[in-house]
Formats: sequence, structure tokens, C-alpha cells
Amino acid sequence: MIEIRELKTINEMEQIQELEFKVWGTQAIPTHQTLTAVKNGGIMVGAFTRECLIGFSYGFAGFRDGKSYLCSHMLGIDEAYRSQGIGEKLKLTQREIAIVKGFDLMKWTFDPLETRNGYLNLTKLNGICDTYIENCYGEMQNVFNQGLPSDRFELHWHLTSPYVVKKHVPKIERTATLSTLTLNKAGFPIFVAGKDQKLDQPAYSVAVPKDFQSLKATNQELAMDWRLQTRIQFQRLFNAGYAVVRLQPDETYNEYIMVKKEMLSLGGEPQ
Repeated sequence: MIEIRELKTINEMEQIQELEFKVWGTQAIPTHQTLTAVKNGGIMVGAFTRECLIGFSYGFAGFRDGKSYLCSHMLGIDEAYRSQGIGEKLKLTQREIAIVKGFDLMKWTFDPLETRNGYLNLTKLNGICDTYIENCYGEMQNVFNQGLPSDRFELHWHLTSPYVVKKHVPKIERTATLSTLTLNKAGFPIFVAGKDQKLDQPAYSVAVPKDFQSLKATNQELAMDWRLQTRIQFQRLFNAGYAVVRLQPDETYNEYIMVKKEMLSLGGEPQ
């Protein structure tokens, strides 16, 4: 039985530190920072089994262009409990608390080549992305990120919009293929760009590897090529007014699906 609850005490912040180090192997955020954040509009949510902390989601108040939002900075799950839907439960609880606190928008970043995160953030939670940040955090040294530019999608979760509340699925009759992949003799995925085309179709797809961590661990040069090639494709689409709305799994690869942002019901209607 997994219990999800909001965390507010110094003891709970210390438990977060321990799990953070266990997940990423890097120096944890100081408790004085996390405690101050949750006392001033931030939200820390923990997942417990038998009072043992196994996951958390941490966010603090953000402000940009006259608009306040919750910046959801970290989501970490103990390795032994991954792929059990805990991340989704943490985010949904975080959303409920955020709405009570007065937020209608949440933002966070994730690596577009880490498709497990993409599936949760886009397909399950109905977040969208139309912002690509090159080398967002500089050179990162933790086990998940070292060796490559830390490019990120900036995800926008419109908490009270019809798109999120009613779990809208964009109507897509077909997608134009912007890039695909093939496998080399060693079985590694190779990026294959489609022919250059004017971006005027209702929807596009971009293929990405199914397990980027394994690829990176075995062929760093090929992983770098995926980073740079997909960077170009996503930036082209975002500059043309498209937003990523879905991560579609396939047997040997995954696809991101993009539509015109104007197609989405993102108005802040109350829940």
C-alpha cells in the first residue's frame, strides 16, 4: 500500500535528502532551502510504504512575464519501486495541492530522449511542450546525465484547463514523419532524417530510441548524434508553432507527436 502525502517538517526534509542522494548520487539540496520553499508557496510531496519514503516530488513558486506558476523541480523514485505508477500519483497529488494554493500552471523540465518521462508527462498527465532549452543545466555529473549536453523540454501543465481536466486527446488522423530510425549491424538505433519539408501539416512525428540510457552506456558517440539531430528537429517544430502532446510507444522505438498549439484547449477554466 502506497501512501502519498504533503511534507512540511525538517525531519521530512532530511528524509528527502537521503532519498535524493540514493537516486542521483550527488549532493542533496540543503534542508534550509527546501523547508523555506514549502513555507512560502512551494510543495513537497512524498510517497511512503510502511512509513519508508520511496519517492518524492518537489516544487517551488516561480514567476515569469507577469505570471506565477509552480516550478516542479525534482521527481525521484527509489529504484526498487520504479515502473509502478508512483510518479503519476505524486504528480496528481502535487496538482491537487497546487490548485488549492492558487496555481493554475505547473512547469518542469525533462530530457526529451528519456522517453519514460515523456510518456508520463505527455501521454498520462496531458502536459504539453513547445520550449526546447539547449544544455539547460550545463555539464551534469550524475549517473543519468553525464557525458552529454543537458538539453531539456520545458513542460507546461495547465492544471485547470479542459485539456488536462477532461483528458483531451488531440484529434490526429495522420502524422507526417519528420524523422525515423534504423538499426545498425550492432543493433543500435541510428537517426534517419526525413526529406526537408515545409512545416504545414496538422501533425508530425519524430522517432527516438526506446532505451536511451542503454544506448548512452554502450555508444557515447551515437548518443551524442541523437542529441544534436533531435535538437534540430524539435527546435524547427517549436519555432513553427507546434507543441509536443504525446509520446507513442512502439515495439522497437518511440515517437513524439506534435500538433499546432492552437488546436489545444488550454484556457484556465475552473475544475
